[in-house]
Amino acid sequence: MENLIPTKTIKENGVVAVKNGIKPNSNKLIPIERKPTWLRVKSQNSKKYRELKSIVSEKKLHTVCEEAMCPNIQECWSHGTATFMLLGSVCTRACKFCAVDTGNPKGQLDKDEPIKVANSIAYMDLKYAVLTSVNRDDLSDGGAGHFSDTIRAIKEKAPEVIIEALVPDFLGNTKSIEILLDSNLEVFAQNLETVSRLTKRVRDPRAGYDQTLEVLSFAKLNSPEIITKTSLMFGLGETEEEILIAFEDIKRAGVDVLTLGQYMRPTINHLPVEKWYTPDEFDYFKKLAIEIGFLEVAAGPMVRSSYRADRIAHLV
Repeated sequence: MENLIPTKTIKENGVVAVKNGIKPNSNKLIPIERKPTWLRVKSQNSKKYRELKSIVSEKKLHTVCEEAMCPNIQECWSHGTATFMLLGSVCTRACKFCAVDTGNPKGQLDKDEPIKVANSIAYMDLKYAVLTSVNRDDLSDGGAGHFSDTIRAIKEKAPEVIIEALVPDFLGNTKSIEILLDSNLEVFAQNLETVSRLTKRVRDPRAGYDQTLEVLSFAKLNSPEIITKTSLMFGLGETEEEILIAFEDIKRAGVDVLTLGQYMRPTINHLPVEKWYTPDEFDYFKKLAIEIGFLEVAAGPMVRSSYRADRIAHLV
């Protein structure tokens, strides 16, 4: 892993951003942690994966899977699932676990992005598509309308594809949430990220533990037919008791699907890893989450919020 020292950078559209989303700070004095031996991904160089890789290269398509160098790309693509990033590459927030560039895009939007993404999904012949984005607090609706336009464009081009929208919290704006719920998506996701005590340390000040739970609860109450989903990272200093409380809070918010994964420090300026959870520990927490009543739980060191999202297709 590179020990990147973030600096200001000029993006292609002229936006000034902080590289990797965080300025140099005292975390840089803590060495990058050595990864345990169990953090390995089995190669799944399947025919489907090779076909999709060829299409993406030939058509010059863009997926989060490739651009973020996701370790699960072979497994997900082999099962007809891919993730797409909307609303640009500059986030208006600066969470302490995330390496996305931070700045103010000042309302800039690619108006052609909805049809571009729809065409990409149609070309790739996907079964399940995940749409995610940076936070766009510079937009009056937080980007909800752009999400909706993209979902509608996808449904026109590839009506059979299942769509999951992993969205920002929209600052809790219910009108923005309603725009998403009315867009014909199947899965609504917003990530809680961590336990209550650590939220202020881990997430941007504009985010909030209760705010995310309220967003998820509003979505479920107003569109009970839509599957709701959230994710937690382990390894930031949480206790087992705090994890179980978070499970209960998430379930009370009406969430159907939960993913659990290991936090991995993206650069030396980000929060250090406090603990590496073993595969057996992830199995333990998965069992507890299922007992609480979640319809589906994905848990493991390499699991990310959109990991093998197709596994919940049977719930739609």
